[in-house]
Amino acid sequence: MRPVFGMMDTRMANPVTSFFRAWRVLRTLARHDALIPHEYVALMPGWLKLVRRALGSGGRNSKSGTPGERLARALESLGPAHVKLGQIMATRPDVVGRDVALALEGLQDRMPPFPTEEARAVIAAAFGRPVEDLYSIFGEPVAAASISQVHMAETSDIPPQRVAVKVLRPGVEAEFARDLSTLAFAARLAERVSSEARRLRLTDLIRTLAESTALELDLRMEAAAASELAERTHGDEDFRVPAVDWARTAERVLTTEWIDGVPVREVEALRAAGHDPKQVAVVIVRSFLRQSLREGFFHADLHPGNLFVDKEGRLVAVDFGIMGRLDATMRRFMAETLAGFLARDYVRVAQVHCEAGFVPPHYPVATFAQALRAIGEPIFGRPAREMSMAKLLQQLFDTTRRFDMQAQPQLLLLQKTMVVVEGVARGLDPDFDIWEAARPVVERWMLDRLAPEARLREAAEGVAALGRVAQQLPLLLRNAERASAMLAEGGLRLHPDTARQIAEAQFARNKVTRVTLWLLAGAAGVAVVIWKLL
Repeated sequence: MRPVFGMMDTRMANPVTSFFRAWRVLRTLARHDALIPHEYVALMPGWLKLVRRALGSGGRNSKSGTPGERLARALESLGPAHVKLGQIMATRPDVVGRDVALALEGLQDRMPPFPTEEARAVIAAAFGRPVEDLYSIFGEPVAAASISQVHMAETSDIPPQRVAVKVLRPGVEAEFARDLSTLAFAARLAERVSSEARRLRLTDLIRTLAESTALELDLRMEAAAASELAERTHGDEDFRVPAVDWARTAERVLTTEWIDGVPVREVEALRAAGHDPKQVAVVIVRSFLRQSLREGFFHADLHPGNLFVDKEGRLVAVDFGIMGRLDATMRRFMAETLAGFLARDYVRVAQVHCEAGFVPPHYPVATFAQALRAIGEPIFGRPAREMSMAKLLQQLFDTTRRFDMQAQPQLLLLQKTMVVVEGVARGLDPDFDIWEAARPVVERWMLDRLAPEARLREAAEGVAALGRVAQQLPLLLRNAERASAMLAEGGLRLHPDTARQIAEAQFARNKVTRVTLWLLAGAAGVAVVIWKLL
């Protein structure tokens, strides 16, 4: 595999190059009047107005749409990495504001297709064989996005099988690596100058983006994700995953079975095929929650274009480039949070947050529970069609911000997917009651976790963890003893080679970046002011 995960090692990028790329991004945002929007000019100090004018704000796009809509257009013009960043920002109304987040939800990852002959060349290079050896029929693209496009084909087997063939765009890896490097550079700089940026863990946000993108840039990883989800959900009678054709799958090519199903976005077509849209909505929500809570591994791009209903009435998901994982702690946190809200037990929800270490201990549980009640009661007092789980989670994270809760990177994709899933369900059934649909899955998870077998399994895992720590105790004790001796003698000592390397690295960094960082600090300060105004 190419070192695609090396995209995250952006610390080695040239800071001067990163600065000028970041400057280009700022200018693009300014030209779309998305950096320092004209709606806020009256609130700005004089120096910020001068900066706005110097960056070229107020051009032809300045009067078109809301600030959020202009930001979405600017991100689309900057390229696919920025589009994906905007999609993640849409899950963070605490950072960008609710209106901007709503506008960013409309960002679409659509691109014109590249020529079929280029796709055929990618396939031939990937397998070292002519396309005709693999596929007896290879059609024109049926869908195209920023990273890849999909063709319908038939295999060269006897009898032939209809398949979907996904092919990466030529040169897309280098484009993403460059843009992610710039975004990571800007995030690290913002965290240096802003405590708010550190609390929001912007570098972790970019890392989440890079890691999810890395999976999309190696189609073998997507194939493995599809295979894993199929294995984990094998017993679910209402959900399935297309089979992977491993013999025709490579780093830049993915082949899966073709799905003959009705897209969930076509409500009338679902009815015509004998499917109940209201039941399909229930299946979508429960499938997502089962994947999240039971498996800790979920499809994180469940928009209507990726969901179909087959002839047997099963929900079929496609496109496994973006997957989410939740560790055991996060799964328990989410399950108990949802169960607590379902029972309207706000004290328990507050205790779950405190036990997980998400809320600092100096805040009383009762005070935090009171804040949670202010979230839950208005939502549960509404009609079913207005009882939004996505809205509750959004308000929950807005509230935890006031209690100094740090953003949890594992929950970013979960938040995003919950918003999308709920929107899809409401499109199928405007009166959809998401809480009643979720209740059996959450309660089943709680019962399974509290069962004696689960308790024994947790105890065994705890013993194993203690055993691993015990194995390290001799080394830890030796290191502690050595450090204590050094301190007694007047301080810790570094190995000469280590000291020399640190000095060389410090000299090299200072030589290039000291002046640059002063310039960037000013730019980052402007950016922080802008987002606070938004």
